[in-house]
Amino acid sequence: MRANAPLHVHVSTLFMVLILVVGSLLGFVGYRMADRLISSVSADLAQRISRETSAELRLLTEPAHTALQLLQFDPLAGLTRFEQRMARLPLIKATLDHTPASASIFFGYPTGDYFFVRRLHDAQEREQFQAPAGAHYMVRSIERQGATPRGRQLYLNSQMQVLSALSVPDYARSYDPRNRSWYRQALRNSEVHVTDPYLFYTDRQVGITLSRQSRHASGTVIGLDIQLRTLGAGMARQKLTPHSQLVLVNAQGEVFAHENSFIVPRGGTHDRPALTHLARFGVPVLTELSKHLQLSQVPATGSLQQVVSLPDGSWQVTLNSLPMLGSTPLLLINAVPRHELLATVYQEGRFAIIAALLIILGAIVLAWRFARGISRPLSGLVKEAESIRHFDFGQTVPLRSYVLEVNTLARTVGEMKRTIRQFLEISSAISGEKHFDRLLPRLLGETVSAVNAAAGVLYLREDGGLKPACAQGIDGQAIDAAALQRLHRLALPNPKEPSAAPRPAQDVPLLGLALSQGRVLSGPLQPVDMLTLGLSELGEQPWPPHAMAVPLLNRQRDLVGAMLILSETPSEKDRASFLGALSGTAAVALEAQALISEQKALFDALIQLIANAIDTKSAYTGGHCARVPELTRMLAEAACEAREGPYASFHLNDEGWETLRMAAWLHDCGKITTPEYVVDKATKLEALYNRIHEVRMRFEVLKRDAELHCLQGILEGGDEAACRQNLARTLTELDEDFAFVARCNLGSEAMAPEDQQRLLEVAQRTWQRTLDDRLGLSPLELQRHPQDVALPLPVTESVLADKPQHRMERPVHDQMPKDDRWGFRMAEPKLLYNQGELYNLRVGYGTLTEEERFKINQHIVQTEVMLRQLPFPPHLTHVPEIAAGHHEKMDGTGYPKGLHHEQLRPETRMLAIADIFEALTASDRPYKKPKKLSEAIEILNRMSQRGHIDPALFALFLSSGVYRVYAERFLDPSQIDDVPVTTYLAATDGTRLAQRADPAAARTLASSSA
Repeated sequence: MRANAPLHVHVSTLFMVLILVVGSLLGFVGYRMADRLISSVSADLAQRISRETSAELRLLTEPAHTALQLLQFDPLAGLTRFEQRMARLPLIKATLDHTPASASIFFGYPTGDYFFVRRLHDAQEREQFQAPAGAHYMVRSIERQGATPRGRQLYLNSQMQVLSALSVPDYARSYDPRNRSWYRQALRNSEVHVTDPYLFYTDRQVGITLSRQSRHASGTVIGLDIQLRTLGAGMARQKLTPHSQLVLVNAQGEVFAHENSFIVPRGGTHDRPALTHLARFGVPVLTELSKHLQLSQVPATGSLQQVVSLPDGSWQVTLNSLPMLGSTPLLLINAVPRHELLATVYQEGRFAIIAALLIILGAIVLAWRFARGISRPLSGLVKEAESIRHFDFGQTVPLRSYVLEVNTLARTVGEMKRTIRQFLEISSAISGEKHFDRLLPRLLGETVSAVNAAAGVLYLREDGGLKPACAQGIDGQAIDAAALQRLHRLALPNPKEPSAAPRPAQDVPLLGLALSQGRVLSGPLQPVDMLTLGLSELGEQPWPPHAMAVPLLNRQRDLVGAMLILSETPSEKDRASFLGALSGTAAVALEAQALISEQKALFDALIQLIANAIDTKSAYTGGHCARVPELTRMLAEAACEAREGPYASFHLNDEGWETLRMAAWLHDCGKITTPEYVVDKATKLEALYNRIHEVRMRFEVLKRDAELHCLQGILEGGDEAACRQNLARTLTELDEDFAFVARCNLGSEAMAPEDQQRLLEVAQRTWQRTLDDRLGLSPLELQRHPQDVALPLPVTESVLADKPQHRMERPVHDQMPKDDRWGFRMAEPKLLYNQGELYNLRVGYGTLTEEERFKINQHIVQTEVMLRQLPFPPHLTHVPEIAAGHHEKMDGTGYPKGLHHEQLRPETRMLAIADIFEALTASDRPYKKPKKLSEAIEILNRMSQRGHIDPALFALFLSSGVYRVYAERFLDPSQIDDVPVTTYLAATDGTRLAQRADPAAARTLASSSA
């Protein structure tokens, strides 16, 4: 979440940031310039150091070179005896004394002899060579005249007097000058040969050797060793900073000179000198540099600069190539820590930062005072904006500022508050109105009031034109419906289905132009406009002279209506803009309400379509689904009007009435799944047809068999009178038995035990079947047939039988689920249907078997399952509960869930009474006669006493007169008789309600229902 701060803080911060940025840029530019300058100066200093180091190398090598040029002519090169060679020591001593860099002079002879003279500079060297005190020179000699080489080592003082002489045979055996590189290279060249720097065999010091052939004796090579340790002292004097590193390396990166000569490690042998590489020197910057060092990158006469980054800081490194006389060029490395190199720059930068901070502090004080003056009015505007954010559109606080834009903003904010307040008030009023008929005048009235207009007319699109839907006069009152009819209907441009002689909208210049352009227009209202619109026909009242035409366009930019707003003064631009913004909201609200109304009408039509389909599917249910909602509504109205008793506090709002009406229409929607022949079963043997005809035919066969038996007896000589007498008796018995079976088939009376016994006796009669009963059967019927093959014919069968093929197993999909999530409590028969003849005829009461009764009762299960699957909106969530509960009983013995009184909603209990009363009194069901009014009330009374229906609601049904109002509307006059209401009310503990029953109220209810 971003942090917020006042304006004066932002202004002060802006000044501070600007100064800081400018100062930082200046400091950065200065730092970069100083960095470049110091880098350039460090490069120049490195070049100077390189030149001075190169000059020092020349000072070391040039005198030695000159001395060697002179010694090539000395006869010492041709002497063969040790004593002769010793005689030439004064010359060698003089040469060493006048060439300070020379460490030793030696002669290598072609015979393998070797004569070596070294100067001992200090006590450290004397100790190193184990020389006695006072020794200044050391002589080593190897002579190979005999079989065994002779080695000598002599120590001499400054006057060249021998102080000590030693025999060194090991030295003579191990050292042969002819094998040394300086000897062999000199023989190959006629000039002086200079070796690369290496570690001397004698003292392990870094140096170079100059050698050349003697001009006096062929095959003799004169050599001169020069130590480079003095370079370190000179390099130390050239250090730029205390921690700078000056290193002299060869082409392989091996260190042989450092500004601190004591830290240069060395080792190895004379044959394989071991100079330490930069990577192992122990200095981090040199170790890092060794990873990228390539001598070929350094110009032969120039330098190369690099920046090496280490964890403890960066180093400025300069590399210079140093040519050496007759040798491979060397590389001088000058590494300087950048924080030391740029110390002055850092100091100047700190000073600049301190100065910038002081300037910033001063600027903040000035900016703070300046910003406070500017921000005070803005703080007031912030409070105004906060009030808008909290939807507080109260009094606007006047604000003044020296800044023109702030004053303009303050006025704009005030106007914005007023506009938003008006817009929200209108939007709230529009959205809060749920009835389309009441929405129209409210929308027009709010709009007229919002723009301070005087009157207005609202048009709705209908049948290709604009029809006046409502109007408001200059007195602020809505124009009545009769006057509204006199306003003219306007036609849209190019209507598809123009009505009779409509007035084209183009005849109204202002409105027609606004509709064609799709935007709000304003202008004066001309007399022709008054005439065209029909305003002049509404009376002599003076209409306002100015108008604003507002087309109402939906989200698809389709015209849904228009408003004509009339005002006393010309409309300002802000009014038109406000109406333009409001028109979209109004159009969407109109469209939404119209769409909701249309969807409700469509849904209601679908519901009634389903109910009518159920009634049409079976003539035995008649108009049951259409009459039950009406009776339920009448009973609910009586409950809402009750002032005492259990239903005194009962009330239904608009959503409640919609829920009740929808549940009543859908209460039997599950009957769509119930087979028609089960619902319409009027006799016990009826399936898809009445099987009593099959039984009748069997009795006819038995009667023919009796006649044939009589005739056969006469033909065989029997007594004709006796035979005919037996025939008459048999036929009479058959007729009586069939008449009894036919009477049992009706199911209009309860079956007595003796009747059930007689059916079993009648079933003992048999007849002969001579045709295969498998012929002509469908595959499904054959599956139920028990015999795989036909039985031998003829077959003796009972006249009434329960055969295996009469039993139909219940399929899996028709079984109640084990984990019933609906909470149904209904005993499910094992079979789907049992069409056994005896089984059906022996039904105790009515025509339905246990399986068929379950199938019919199952419609209520399907009702709830079907309705629960519909996505009802929240205010209709109780529709499935009410619709599927009308077969529940107050004592919990009903179905499908066995709910008790307190678990049932009042609407459900009302629907139950309406369903029963309508079924008892319906006169359009061919399978039964309708009950008279008194009979139906008596049945309801018994059900009330048994806890099947709500007693209090039954008392209200009687005391309010709903039963009689319904009877007068839907029952045949012959069914209406007197009902002892007082007796029933007393029996249901409703005497007090009976005493307060008002016949006039019943008549009022009847008139309102009609």
